Amino acid sequence: MRAALDTAGEHVTIDCALDWVADLIAEGGAGELQEGTTQEGTVHVHVRVDSERRPFEVRGFELFARGSWRRRGQVVLENACGSGFDLCATCADERANFVYRWRPPAQQRAVATLLRSRFHLLARAVLVQYPVIWWAGTRGRAPLHASVLTAGTATPLLTCPSGVGRSTVVLREAGTGGLSTGDNISVGDGEAAWGLVEPIRVEGGDGRRMPHGRREAALPGRVHSLVPDMLVVLRREAAGGPALATSAPAAAARSLVTSTYMAGELKRYWPFAATLAAGTGIGPAMSPLSDVASAFAARLPCYTLSFAKSDGVRLAALLATAREEVAACL
Repeated sequence: MRAALDTAGEHVTIDCALDWVADLIAEGGAGELQEGTTQEGTVHVHVRVDSERRPFEVRGFELFARGSWRRRGQVVLENACGSGFDLCATCADERANFVYRWRPPAQQRAVATLLRSRFHLLARAVLVQYPVIWWAGTRGRAPLHASVLTAGTATPLLTCPSGVGRSTVVLREAGTGGLSTGDNISVGDGEAAWGLVEPIRVEGGDGRRMPHGRREAALPGRVHSLVPDMLVVLRREAAGGPALATSAPAAAARSLVTSTYMAGELKRYWPFAATLAAGTGIGPAMSPLSDVASAFAARLPCYTLSFAKSDGVRLAALLATAREEVAACL
């Protein structure tokens, strides 16, 4: 495989010498992989998967953590994030290169065989998603467990913990012509958000079976980035129809931060990012998530949308009413 992908605001080129790994990368690309190569100057991140099975050479490297070595902007990780892939990352000249070798311990080999859907999610994350999110962090952007979408005339930044119903709401708006950065993970800088390319996972999808009874499906109307004009926190209630209420900016920012740290999709990202930061000396030692969330909340009107069932939420109509109320107060 030789392909390119625009995701999380970064342009990635991918070279893969293992057919089965190429298949799972292509599946995670949700139909947006571009075949062939691109101009060298446009590349921010390069990912290569070798067929080589030998460990990376670490003579002359410093062992700085268990299974982690570093030398002048270069880091070698054994069994990165428990995925079965060893990683050699090199960062220089505004570009990051990530080279992987499949060298799984017995436990990871068994997981790859017995828990295939979970392994596929982890492998996609370690091979493509985590590297681009980390590199976006060197540009002052933070990962967000949030989507930005168009809903009628509004462009909300939508956040909530996993399982509340955000994917259902996003998919419904997309089905009526709405645009979105995705249904799950974005990166943001306090002004705009860039979506991480991946399939949407919902009940009733027709793609690969995933945990929690969901299947993957294509998300219509996906765009690379959007600038939100409001921040909306979704909240499940035991009963009652959808109700929208204003929220204090500090409370909305807190919800965005806690939802992101709680997200299972990012559970292994935080040690991955910290190890790369420690090894390369590049980028922030800690994600600027709190600062980015506070910047969004300070700039945007903030709301809480409560509902009992997400399939009863008509976001465009609710947010249109909210905008009219805000305009009437100006």
